[in-house]
Amino acid sequence: MKKSTTIRISASTKKKLEMFKNFEKESYNDVIVRLLEISKEELELSKEEIDEIKKSLEDIKRGRVLPLREAEKRWGI
Repeated sequence: MKKSTTIRISASTKKKLEMFKNFEKESYNDVIVRLLEISKEELELSKEEIDEIKKSLEDIKRGRVLPLREAEKRWGI
């Protein structure tokens, strides 16, 4: 059996966690683990995203940028 511990959460946090339960008897531990996995997936950048960031940083270093006001005028924003 896995070790467990007790944590103190507010009643409002418990109510919010209840909203994320997939079924009535789902444990709060399972809910928290699922939410953490979702959060981790959203925080991880794909290779394509990392490549785009690198390309953008290179553009900035080489001066290939537009001031905000000039970009707004150019694209009619």
